[in-house]
Amino acid sequence: MTVQELPGAAAYRPTPPPAWKPLTDPAPLLPDPEPYRVLGTDAVADVDPELLLRLHAELVRGRRYNAQATALTKQGRLAVYPSSTGQEACEIAAALVLEERDWLFPSYRDTLAAVARGLDPVEALTLLRGDRHTGYDPREHRIAPLCTPLATQLPHAVGLAHAARLKGDDVVALAMVGDGGTSEGDFHEALNFAAVWRAPVVFLVQNNGFAISVPLAKQTAAPSLAHKAVGYGMPGRLVDGNDAAAVHQVLSEAVERARSGGGPTLVEAVTYRMDAHTNADDATRYRGDSEVEAWRDHDPVQLMERELTARGLLDDEGAEAARAAAERMAAALRERMNVDPVLDPMDLFTHVYAEQTAQLREQAARLREELAAENDEHGTHDGGAAR
Repeated sequence: MTVQELPGAAAYRPTPPPAWKPLTDPAPLLPDPEPYRVLGTDAVADVDPELLLRLHAELVRGRRYNAQATALTKQGRLAVYPSSTGQEACEIAAALVLEERDWLFPSYRDTLAAVARGLDPVEALTLLRGDRHTGYDPREHRIAPLCTPLATQLPHAVGLAHAARLKGDDVVALAMVGDGGTSEGDFHEALNFAAVWRAPVVFLVQNNGFAISVPLAKQTAAPSLAHKAVGYGMPGRLVDGNDAAAVHQVLSEAVERARSGGGPTLVEAVTYRMDAHTNADDATRYRGDSEVEAWRDHDPVQLMERELTARGLLDDEGAEAARAAAERMAAALRERMNVDPVLDPMDLFTHVYAEQTAQLREQAARLREELAAENDEHGTHDGGAAR
């Protein structure tokens, strides 16, 4: 017997529940048709000159950091490095808009954002060097571990922000992800939970054009990645990702909205990955030199320097001082990275669980025995005196 054959079925005329109606007007959630810009427009007059100078100094330092880290891979001091050259404006702005109590959730490419937030430059590279699980204490710095799996840090950011709000803590989480990460299920789940819970989260998508070799057009047919926000019920913002002042302003507004209880925002920063995906990638196989050269004319460092010079805020002496400070940072990084780390193999088991599982205890005991046997063997080879 079907539902329609049941007694009284003729009178059964269900009406859609109220949830079928739009929960909010979609119009205010839509991003602007063009990326928002500040540098080179009238809007720059409203930006604090001190902020512009700080952004410039951090951009110059970030560019040098990327170059030095890339060089370290060629010297065998780093296993891999995903450069953010060309994306420094996104990285710097993401770090500077947060308060000390807030949390940053970076992806594997966001070492520069972590350094700009105050993390030791060497500690930011420790994971990529293969030395330790993370290389720094996330709680101390309020920076989640650099995330190599695509987009898995986004649900973590939502969970932390939601928990903080339930506890009454005035905390905002800023989660960074690339355009490739927006094709992952974790991206969609994170945005949906964040919007339903009105969690104080800001999602920053650095759209650098390629997910390794896959261009954006082969990932999505949406008008922009920022448009995806509307489907979840949060605002989408589209910004020029090479305009540090614009990214800083848009992210600042999104952070303030989240902190005041307005809920999450999805920000798409349109930028470009000047270097290959990592030092293990050959970008010439999927993009031409002419495309890369076209983006050099929109370089974030040059954009800022042109603006500061035109406004009389930066002269040759100031520009040289910024470069000299960046060079001192690079020299210190080289010197410290050229020192072989002293590693304890037992640290493999130290930061996996608060309380080790039976399997981990068994594995740790086995490794301890193997290390002891190896030490005994070396003692014998040294003449047996150790025995």
